[in-house]
Amino acid sequence: MATEPDVEEIDWRSVCSITSGLDVLGDRWSLLIVRDLIAHGTRTYSEFRESPEHVSTNILASRLRLLTSLGIIERTDPDGVARNNAYRLTPSGVALRPVLEELGRWSQTFLRQYHADMVDSV
Repeated sequence: MATEPDVEEIDWRSVCSITSGLDVLGDRWSLLIVRDLIAHGTRTYSEFRESPEHVSTNILASRLRLLTSLGIIERTDPDGVARNNAYRLTPSGVALRPVLEELGRWSQTFLRQYHADMVDSV
Protein backbone atom coordinates (compact mmCIF):
# COMPACT_ATOMS: atom_id res chain seq x y z
CA MET A 1 0.00 0.00 0.00
CA ALA A 2 1.27 3.48 -0.83
CA THR A 3 2.09 5.79 2.03
CA GLU A 4 -0.10 8.75 2.85
CA PRO A 5 1.07 11.94 1.14
CA ASP A 6 2.74 14.36 3.48
CA VAL A 7 1.17 17.80 3.48
CA GLU A 8 4.72 19.11 3.82
CA GLU A 9 5.46 17.66 0.34
CA ILE A 10 2.94 19.93 -1.43
CA ASP A 11 4.80 22.18 -3.82
CA TRP A 12 3.22 25.51 -2.82
CA ARG A 13 3.77 27.78 -5.83
CA SER A 14 3.28 31.08 -4.02
CA VAL A 15 1.88 32.68 -0.88
CA CYS A 16 -1.32 33.73 -2.71
CA SER A 17 -4.39 32.12 -1.11
CA ILE A 18 -6.01 31.44 -4.50
CA THR A 19 -2.86 29.77 -5.79
CA SER A 20 -2.62 27.73 -2.58
CA GLY A 21 -6.21 26.52 -3.04
CA LEU A 22 -5.43 25.61 -6.63
CA ASP A 23 -2.31 23.74 -5.51
CA VAL A 24 -4.67 21.40 -3.64
CA LEU A 25 -7.89 21.51 -5.66
CA GLY A 26 -6.81 22.75 -9.08
CA ASP A 27 -6.11 19.39 -10.67
CA ARG A 28 -8.76 17.86 -12.86
CA TRP A 29 -9.94 15.26 -10.30
CA SER A 30 -10.05 16.61 -6.74
CA LEU A 31 -13.14 18.78 -7.14
CA LEU A 32 -14.91 15.95 -8.99
CA ILE A 33 -14.37 13.74 -5.95
CA VAL A 34 -15.83 16.50 -3.76
CA ARG A 35 -18.70 16.95 -6.25
CA ASP A 36 -19.56 13.24 -6.08
CA LEU A 37 -19.53 13.31 -2.28
CA ILE A 38 -21.79 16.38 -2.23
CA ALA A 39 -24.20 14.73 -4.65
CA HIS A 40 -24.19 11.22 -3.16
CA GLY A 41 -23.15 11.48 0.48
CA THR A 42 -20.65 8.66 0.84
CA ARG A 43 -18.93 6.90 -2.05
CA THR A 44 -16.74 3.85 -2.29
CA TYR A 45 -13.61 3.61 -4.39
CA SER A 46 -15.58 1.53 -6.92
CA GLU A 47 -18.35 4.10 -7.11
CA PHE A 48 -15.82 6.86 -7.83
CA ARG A 49 -14.43 4.65 -10.63
CA GLU A 50 -17.93 4.52 -12.17
CA SER A 51 -18.02 8.31 -12.55
CA PRO A 52 -18.54 9.39 -16.19
CA GLU A 53 -15.16 11.17 -16.17
CA HIS A 54 -13.31 7.80 -15.94
CA VAL A 55 -10.53 8.68 -13.51
CA SER A 56 -7.66 6.19 -13.64
CA THR A 57 -7.10 3.99 -10.60
CA ASN A 58 -3.68 5.40 -9.71
CA ILE A 59 -4.88 9.02 -9.92
CA LEU A 60 -8.03 8.25 -7.92
CA ALA A 61 -6.06 6.53 -5.17
CA SER A 62 -3.59 9.41 -5.04
CA ARG A 63 -6.30 12.09 -4.86
CA LEU A 64 -8.25 10.21 -2.19
CA ARG A 65 -5.08 9.96 -0.07
CA LEU A 66 -4.27 13.66 -0.58
CA LEU A 67 -7.80 14.89 0.20
CA THR A 68 -7.86 12.63 3.27
CA SER A 69 -4.49 13.85 4.51
CA LEU A 70 -5.69 17.47 4.16
CA GLY A 71 -8.88 16.78 6.12
CA ILE A 72 -11.22 17.51 3.18
CA ILE A 73 -12.60 13.96 3.11
CA GLU A 74 -12.42 11.05 5.52
CA ARG A 75 -12.72 7.30 5.34
CA THR A 76 -15.82 5.96 7.07
CA ASP A 77 -13.78 3.04 8.48
CA PRO A 78 -10.27 4.43 9.03
CA ASP A 79 -8.88 1.01 9.99
CA GLY A 80 -10.49 -0.85 7.08
CA VAL A 81 -8.99 -1.76 3.71
CA ALA A 82 -8.81 1.35 1.50
CA ARG A 83 -10.42 -0.20 -1.59
CA ASN A 84 -13.39 -1.48 0.42
CA ASN A 85 -13.89 1.75 2.29
CA ALA A 86 -16.37 4.54 1.79
CA TYR A 87 -15.43 8.21 1.91
CA ARG A 88 -17.40 11.22 3.10
CA LEU A 89 -16.83 14.95 3.35
CA THR A 90 -15.49 16.55 6.50
CA PRO A 91 -16.72 20.03 7.50
CA SER A 92 -13.83 21.40 5.43
CA GLY A 93 -15.11 19.50 2.39
CA VAL A 94 -18.73 20.53 2.99
CA ALA A 95 -17.55 24.16 2.97
CA LEU A 96 -16.57 23.69 -0.70
CA ARG A 97 -20.21 23.27 -1.75
CA PRO A 98 -20.85 26.99 -2.43
CA VAL A 99 -17.59 27.16 -4.39
CA LEU A 100 -18.71 24.31 -6.65
CA GLU A 101 -22.23 25.70 -6.97
CA GLU A 102 -20.85 29.08 -8.06
CA LEU A 103 -18.47 27.42 -10.53
CA GLY A 104 -21.47 25.55 -11.96
CA ARG A 105 -23.49 28.78 -12.28
CA TRP A 106 -20.56 30.51 -13.98
CA SER A 107 -20.18 27.60 -16.41
CA GLN A 108 -23.89 27.60 -17.20
CA THR A 109 -23.80 31.34 -17.90
CA PHE A 110 -20.56 31.67 -19.82
CA LEU A 111 -19.75 28.24 -21.26
CA ARG A 112 -23.14 26.91 -22.39
CA GLN A 113 -22.69 28.55 -25.80
CA TYR A 114 -19.62 26.37 -26.33
CA HIS A 115 -21.01 23.20 -24.74
CA ALA A 116 -24.73 22.99 -25.48
CA ASP A 117 -25.09 19.53 -23.87
CA MET A 118 -23.96 20.80 -20.48
CA VAL A 119 -26.20 19.89 -17.53
CA ASP A 120 -26.52 21.37 -14.06
CA SER A 121 -24.64 19.56 -11.34
CA VAL A 122 -24.40 19.60 -7.56
